[in-house]
Amino acid sequence: MQPGSILCVTLGGNATQVLEPLIARGWDVTQASDLVAAGRIQAHRHFKVGVLIVGASLNVPEAAVEACVNASPGSEWVTLCETEALEHTGFRELVLGCFFDHQVMPIDLGELEMTLQRADQRALLRLRHDAAHRHAVDALGMVGQGPAITRLRQQIRKVAATDAPVLIGGESGSGKELAARAIHQCSQRSAGPFVAVNCGAISPNLIQSELFGHERGAFTGASSERRGLIEAANGGTIFLDEIGDLPVELQTNLLRFLQEKTISRVGAVRNLHVDVRVVAASHVDLAEAVAVGQFRDDLFYRLNVLSIEVAPLRRRMEDVPILAEYFFQRCAAKSRARVKGFSRQAVAAMLAHAWPGNVRELFNRVQRAVVMTDRRLIGPNDLGLAPADNPVGMGLDAARTVAERDAIVLTLTRVGRNITHAARELGVSRMTLYRLMDKHSIALDSEVRPHVTQPWPTPQPTLRTAPAASVNNPLETMLGTPAPGFHADWTGVGKPSGRA
Repeated sequence: MQPGSILCVTLGGNATQVLEPLIARGWDVTQASDLVAAGRIQAHRHFKVGVLIVGASLNVPEAAVEACVNASPGSEWVTLCETEALEHTGFRELVLGCFFDHQVMPIDLGELEMTLQRADQRALLRLRHDAAHRHAVDALGMVGQGPAITRLRQQIRKVAATDAPVLIGGESGSGKELAARAIHQCSQRSAGPFVAVNCGAISPNLIQSELFGHERGAFTGASSERRGLIEAANGGTIFLDEIGDLPVELQTNLLRFLQEKTISRVGAVRNLHVDVRVVAASHVDLAEAVAVGQFRDDLFYRLNVLSIEVAPLRRRMEDVPILAEYFFQRCAAKSRARVKGFSRQAVAAMLAHAWPGNVRELFNRVQRAVVMTDRRLIGPNDLGLAPADNPVGMGLDAARTVAERDAIVLTLTRVGRNITHAARELGVSRMTLYRLMDKHSIALDSEVRPHVTQPWPTPQPTLRTAPAASVNNPLETMLGTPAPGFHADWTGVGKPSGRA
């Protein structure tokens, strides 16, 4: 390997015995006599490798050295120091947290060159890795490269080309608002406002005024007229999140707005024309809500002109490492933490986790790990996850998910895979059972094939089948003795293929 370029910062010690032999062997060495000079050099030139030379003690604050090291993202640093310097706790922590390697003087030149070459190769690998993850984030702000996210991008570009209402389905935390923003960004309304409304977070007494506005004196406390959120989105897009929580009496007003493109403020005597595109989302099945009388059927059909589904994270596990790295870069940029990334054990634990909270849960776990970890690499414990090869430490949410899945599998097996009988015994409707089967990717086929081939070395979970009769299995005692041969595919993405 040919000698490369390095930045050498001298904070004490004999630098001549190090630099002159390196220069003689062809290394391009740029010298800085202090941290201020190093900062000026880094502002104009990027170095893949940096060398810090320290004497018997560090004569500047550790925080200043850490800032210098972090000023050049993607660089790897090596420190050369006297033995006495490592006796100071602060300096040891600095070396362990911020440096690729260290050597104690007097220096073995051959060993130093090998260290610098390894640091150069690691910096190059990091640059390629970061470039790949930057490529995974497209212009829509959506992260991932798997089939599910690719299909979602295609659907977003299609529906964005029209002004028809869009209904987005998906579980909480899966990224429905991000999809709505992407639709707005791709549409001809991108220059207009994007107004997001959480219908479930507004008081029922205020939601009509919030959406449609009010006139002065319309009610007690209305001292001036106020534009509603729909009017504020004129020329753009309004995103009605959790529209299933909208009160039934207000659904009539929303239906008129969708039909006539006009609104009436509270207390007004005339209608206002507005040019707004409506994108709605709900984590509940609106078709089922219509069936039980909790949502107007005419409003549902008005909203459900174009529909897209945001897949839960467990159905696009190939994107988990990419998303985790993206969130890590965002969190690390706002933190002074010395952590450099994820360990292999952490990646394996993330790939083995069920992610009931979807993308929001992943972001929260990564954010907590960046703040709380004391190690250079984030481990499973920092994420609050059990190691992939140790299922004993299952979290409460994961245990609930497994119990729910087992109850459905055992009941379906007991009733001969009859959906109607299974729904009756589980105390849910047929639509709810189909949704739960879809959630857990439970198929009624005798053989199920996975739809997606994982590009990452994902630990494959064991297909759960009904266990043999045992006095220690309370679920089996309650539901009866299961018949063998039922298969559940945790990676499939299709709807249940068997119906009663």
